[in-house]
Amino acid sequence: MDGRHNLRAALTALGAFLIYSTHDTVVKFLGGSYNPMQIVFFSVCFGMPMVTIMLMRDRTDGNLIPRHPWWTLTRTIAAVVAGVTAFYAFTVLPLAQTYAILFATPLLITLLAIPVLGERVGIHRGGAIVAGLIGVMIVIQPGSADLTLGHLAALISAIAGSLSSIIVRKIGREERSVVLLVYPMMANFILMACALPFVYVPMPLAHLGLIGVMSICAFAAMLLTIGAYRMGEAVIVAPMQYSQIIWAALFGFLFFDEGVQTTTLLGAAVIIASGLYIVLREDNVSSTKPVLRSRWRPEGVMPRPGIVMRWQKQQRP
Repeated sequence: MDGRHNLRAALTALGAFLIYSTHDTVVKFLGGSYNPMQIVFFSVCFGMPMVTIMLMRDRTDGNLIPRHPWWTLTRTIAAVVAGVTAFYAFTVLPLAQTYAILFATPLLITLLAIPVLGERVGIHRGGAIVAGLIGVMIVIQPGSADLTLGHLAALISAIAGSLSSIIVRKIGREERSVVLLVYPMMANFILMACALPFVYVPMPLAHLGLIGVMSICAFAAMLLTIGAYRMGEAVIVAPMQYSQIIWAALFGFLFFDEGVQTTTLLGAAVIIASGLYIVLREDNVSSTKPVLRSRWRPEGVMPRPGIVMRWQKQQRP
């Protein structure tokens, strides 16, 4: 691909991650009044019609019975946990701090690729993983008085999201993409509906409207991300997710009067540098490329773009 296509892809990805950051800012705003499980439930309710309309185009034969039930169950649980814990982390932590921890996801994907995919991780990528995890420790500062459940939730979300991504890489060629698309959303809907009576707080129309805005943002950003990966090289598009730290700092300051701690900036810089090193190195040496082919987002509202891209490929004659 020429430089013009890569530039367009990078700009498209930057737009997508700006919209994702807007989505997460709304999550944080609503989280001041509502339990994350309630937010996830209504987000899924608003998002399901859009995904359903998209899936009505499915032309592949088969049913919704998974070919790998245990891996599918594990991935579904991981996706639900990743979504709920990410929403909780956005609610209670500064936006920039939450993103800094979630940025460890590519590092964890590379680490999990060892036992799950049989990937060999040499000294270079191994060193990058260690450096990135040190960056996470710099952000969360274990042992400090400020360590909260929010930090733990963000870390759990990164781990669960990484596991979900790696399982897709393991079973994606044999499992129907529609199964991978539908199961996490249905699990979110059912589980959050069961929890709703215990956490429900009446929502005014304006706040329901914000839930709708969230769903539209997630759907639009997903489509833009897919477009970016089709336009340009993954090694150009993948690092654009790190632009979210800029929007997090800006939106946190404008809407929530948040400052950015020096330790957050330092830790984020270490994590981003480690992630970029892994992405660039995998583009050259890895056969399976688990990071480049795993576009991570919590699956609370919309499926991950990578799975949608797999499904769309199956629809081509």
